[in-house]
Amino acid sequence: MSKQWLMVGGVVAGLVAGAAILVKFTPEDVGVGINQVAPDYRAVNLASGDSVSLRDLGRGNVTLVNIWATWCGPCREEMPSMQATYAALRDRGFRILAVSIDDGGDEKIRAFAQELGITFDLLHDASGRIQQVYQTTGVPESFLLDREGRIIKRVIGAHDWSSAANRRLLARSLGIPEDEVPAPATVSAR
Repeated sequence: MSKQWLMVGGVVAGLVAGAAILVKFTPEDVGVGINQVAPDYRAVNLASGDSVSLRDLGRGNVTLVNIWATWCGPCREEMPSMQATYAALRDRGFRILAVSIDDGGDEKIRAFAQELGITFDLLHDASGRIQQVYQTTGVPESFLLDREGRIIKRVIGAHDWSSAANRRLLARSLGIPEDEVPAPATVSAR
C-alpha cells in the first residue's frame, strides 16, 4: 500500500512541476483577448503551397485574421467588404490573412476566391485546429491585430469591414489620417 502512495505522490509532484514550468515559460500576454498577442499558427498558403506562420506573414502590418469556410453563407457575405478594404489599404500596411477551415483540397477555396475576386492572402487549415487555438465559436470569426500582433478587435459573425467605424479604427491603427482611408466601393457577393 505504501508503495502505491509513493507512486501516486511522485505522479502528482511531476504534474505540479510540469504545470509550473508551463506557466513560467508561457508568455502571459499571448491569448485571444483584446490587447493580447494573438497566438501564432501555421497554415498552408494557397499562393505558394508552403506551410506559413500567421505571425511571420502579419509582422509589422495591421492584420485581419479571418477564419472562414466556403460553405459558410455569412463568410461569403463579408468577403466583398474585406476585399474592398484590403484594396484600399494594402499599400498602407494592411494585410488580410483569411484561413479557410474547409475539408479536403484547395481547389474549392481557389474557385471561391476567383468567383469573388479575392486578392488578399488565402490560407488553408484542413484540420480546423485554428478554431481551438483561437477559441472561436464558429465561422466567420475575425481578429484585427495591430502592428505588434496584439488583438485590437474581435468579431464573431459577418461584418462590414468597410464601414465608417472600421475605417476610423484602421486609420488609427495604421497611423494615417482618417480622410486618407477611402470609403471603398463594395460589391455584393454573387
